[in-house]
Amino acid sequence: MERILEFTGNHPLLVSALMISFFVLVFSELRRKATAVSAVDPAMAVRLINDDATIIDLRSSEAFGRGHIVNARNIPMDELEARMEKLGRLKGKPIVTVCDAGITSGRALAALKTAGFDAVYNLKGGMNAWAQAGMPIVSGKKTKGKKKA
Repeated sequence: MERILEFTGNHPLLVSALMISFFVLVFSELRRKATAVSAVDPAMAVRLINDDATIIDLRSSEAFGRGHIVNARNIPMDELEARMEKLGRLKGKPIVTVCDAGITSGRALAALKTAGFDAVYNLKGGMNAWAQAGMPIVSGKKTKGKKKA
């Protein structure tokens, strides 16, 4: 025990760096575990969709038009707060948030949970993971039926 105290006294920078590293590791691990509960892979997202989940695509309209999950709603991240009241009717249903890589949708998940939504999930890896898993992607914006002349 004396040697540990002597080392600590002789090398305060090393001991401080060790302590900071330890706390950063613990904090990041706790944070990862807290968000991992809400992160779902593409296969689990399909199960949620089959159980009547709503997909909210947080990408821009242009990115949404290039390809999106079937029946997804496009609500760009910068418009999410403004449209939160309209989403209020979905509070009892599961919601899956989607972006390109899963980072923006994680922020949206936190905002939705703060607003009182219970069953909110983040698609881990976003549309990139969805495409890599070989899941169906719809191209083009959703259009209404054309009138026949």
